[in-house]
Amino acid sequence: MAHPSGAVAIIVIVICARIGLCEDDADLRSVLTRALRAEDFEVRATMTGHEAVEVFSASAPDLLVLDIGLPDADGRDVCQALRTHGVMAPVLFLTARDALTDRLAGFHAGGDDYLTKPFALSELIVRVRALLRRATPLQTQESAELGLRLDPAAHALRLGQQLTSLTPTEFRILAALSSHPGEVVRRGALTAAAWPDGAIVHANTLDTYIARLRRKLEALGSEQRIDTVRGVGYALR
Repeated sequence: MAHPSGAVAIIVIVICARIGLCEDDADLRSVLTRALRAEDFEVRATMTGHEAVEVFSASAPDLLVLDIGLPDADGRDVCQALRTHGVMAPVLFLTARDALTDRLAGFHAGGDDYLTKPFALSELIVRVRALLRRATPLQTQESAELGLRLDPAAHALRLGQQLTSLTPTEFRILAALSSHPGEVVRRGALTAAAWPDGAIVHANTLDTYIARLRRKLEALGSEQRIDTVRGVGYALR
């Protein structure tokens, strides 16, 4: 449609990136929300791990900012649970812990970047934009079709209305497997996801945990099974 003056009218549609935020400190949550919105991001803020999993599993954001020290769950477990529910958005962890082992655990849990408190808001914004630039649009994984849902607050596995508790190590192993449904996850990757960096894990320790998980899946009546790929690792199918 021509503009009355004869010039061509150009309509610009701006799509704002959606940021999911989980931070239990009310003051910091408010500051981060305002700062991100000032940069024209859409922000959905939550305050607990349980809320984050429920909200962001139902509507996946383009990027997640997760505090590790949540009142009801470890933010790394929240990240793993979201990955198993098909949320593949980049994750920026916020934490007061700056030890190498903590940073490595964050990356092994599926995180993409790590920012130690206290931090400058300008650095947070730069890191958020960098992660969004590097993010490749991915089709949401259909791991949720497995019917299995991990609850990081309860450290439990749900199948329909049934619930079974998991130890923290069982939770992290199953999360690593269900984040890649049908794919073989190497033993080293499972060990890195489940135990702190530098931990001494014997060869049969992982096998013992896998056996426990198999029994729990069977007790729940799940159709999914953990297959052994000898000399390589395991796959949830």
